[in-house]
This record gives sequence, C-alpha cells and structure tokens, in this order.
Amino acid sequence: MRLSTFLLAAYTAAIPSVSALYFFIEGASPKCFFEELPKDTLVVGQYRAEEYQPHTNTYSTDNELAILITVDETFDNDHRVVNQKGSNRGRFTFTASDPGEHRICFWASHQANSGWFSSHPKGVKLHLDLAIGETSEIESKDKDKLADIVQRVKDLSGRLQDIRREQVFQREREAEFRDQSESTNSRVVKWTIVQLIVLGATCAWQLSHLRTFFIKQKLT
Repeated sequence: MRLSTFLLAAYTAAIPSVSALYFFIEGASPKCFFEELPKDTLVVGQYRAEEYQPHTNTYSTDNELAILITVDETFDNDHRVVNQKGSNRGRFTFTASDPGEHRICFWASHQANSGWFSSHPKGVKLHLDLAIGETSEIESKDKDKLADIVQRVKDLSGRLQDIRREQVFQREREAEFRDQSESTNSRVVKWTIVQLIVLGATCAWQLSHLRTFFIKQKLT
C-alpha cells in the first residue's frame, strides 16, 4: 500500500509537504507503506498511538503501549535504514541516501520489564504527521522554530556573564577592603607598641627621678 493514497495533501519531490493521517494496527501484524523517494529527500514523522478499550468502545492513550518503526530500501535487498523503538508517541527521521522505493512499517506492542514485546494489543489507532521534502528546506523550518530558543539561550548567557562580572567585582572589592583592614590593623599594632615603649621609658625616667629626689632628701 502506498503512503500517498492516505495523505490529505499531495506532495512532489521538489515541494516539501506536511501531511496528517491516521490508520489502524491490529495484533502482531505491522502496517506498512511503500514510497518512492528521490535522493537526499528528508522524511520527518511524528506519531501518537492510542489503544482500543473494549469496555468503553473508544481509543485512549496507554503508557504501556510501544511502537516499533522500520524503514527498508526495497531496491537494495531490503537494506534497513531505520529500526527505532519508542513509546506511544515520538518522532523519527531519515534521509533517502539513494533514490528508490522505501518500505515504512509500524508495529504495536505492550512494553514489558524483560523486553519490548510481551503482548500485542488488539487494536491501535496511530496518528501520523509526516513531512517529506528536500533536506535543506525542512531543516530551515526546524531552524526557524529553534530561533526563539537560541535567542533565549543567548539572553541567559549574557545575564550569566553579567552575574560573573559582578561576582568578580565583588571579590576584588572584598580583597581591597581586606588589604586595607590588614594595613590599618598593622599600623594600629605598631602605634600601640610605640606608645608602650614611650610609656615605659617615661615611667622608668620618673622612677629614676623620684629615687634621686628621695636620696637627696635623706642626705639633707
């Protein structure tokens, strides 16, 4: 079955397109599509799987649901270019390195502690958003989406640099204040020692003077 029959909008190799569709996977049987892709064509897919709930007769999200995605080059002995295991929602990408028919398959299973394939759900509804086009054009769209994030990162980096400069300035001020405090303390200690020396010399001179005075008084 060709994927283009399910697309809501047609696409060509020269004009990239984004298409949304959904299909059903039953039991252990995979759902496969065949698509002819030119060389250097980028395929980007985003999927979301829902499991059928018999008691409510509806499809709902199940965190135990797992999806296996494979892409094979049928023109090159089924050479596998994608073998991706994921949860009930995710994204896959690949680039057609050579022109030719590619087989895209989806398997559904329940996750298990010991492995990926413990059991297969009875029914799964898989929503798929598929973008097919030239690599440069799709990548440019992704770059546009990331531009705002990049700008925010640059703003945060600038703020971080400002904070670092402020921290360096504060450390320099603290070092200068510490040097001034140590210099002041050193001068205070020196001045105290000088005062003690002067005071000691003065006391010694006074004691010597008094001793001489009392001696003279006794002689007289």
